Amino acid sequence: MELQGRTVLVTGATGGIGHAIARALGREGADLILTGRRSEVLEPLAKEVGGRAVSCDLSDAADVDRLSAQCAEVDVLVANAALPASGRLEDFDSSELDAALDVNLRAPIVLTRALLERWSQRGSGHAVYIASIAGKVATGGSSVYSATKFGLRGFAQGLRDELHGSGIGVSCINPGFIRDAGMFADAGVTLPKGVGTNTPEDVAAAVVRAIRKNQGDVDVAPALVRVGARLNALAPDAVAAVSRRLGADTAAQIAAGQRAKRH
Repeated sequence: MELQGRTVLVTGATGGIGHAIARALGREGADLILTGRRSEVLEPLAKEVGGRAVSCDLSDAADVDRLSAQCAEVDVLVANAALPASGRLEDFDSSELDAALDVNLRAPIVLTRALLERWSQRGSGHAVYIASIAGKVATGGSSVYSATKFGLRGFAQGLRDELHGSGIGVSCINPGFIRDAGMFADAGVTLPKGVGTNTPEDVAAAVVRAIRKNQGDVDVAPALVRVGARLNALAPDAVAAVSRRLGADTAAQIAAGQRAKRH
């Protein structure tokens, strides 16, 4: 799908990765609808890219339904919004678990379902889900977050197969550690030696390519991280052992840096 003149809904546009995605799509000529909880951040970005800002709390089921109704005509969904959910399971209360599941997994599925009937009638449309390498490799301190991202990847893969031959595309983007913006950057964590990072612009470029070429599963991570993700499918215990040795404190640092943003 070419993006010129297409209407694109981007969730989670208030964060740095959302900003980069919005700007990249704007340069392609897309008409943007940007959503997030902070209108004071959304409005300037919408003005910059010539789009429209719609405040929405994706942890609120009624707000998700309202957004679905307002955006029924969009051609492309970029489900980028996510809450941090790093930390050991016993450190979460039930409201934090509900929020992570609602924003990271339920909302993308509900929004897709609302758009799917119109897309099926047209024979065109595209859904992009911003998942994570944590949706391929789960390590200690990431069980809840990985659950949401494994779930999102599974949903995308199954939906892509369901829609094969329909003219509707489905893509899943899996960022690794992203510097300068996003959950990892916000936590201020120093990674173990040899573990590289990517930029928000790398993620945005992957989103554009995935829509244009209807790519199914795209990793945005350095070679070492991508190799680790592939090895994990064959030998998860071995990969987990290496992860513990390389970054024993990394998960705890990320959880501590993100805890205030779980809601």
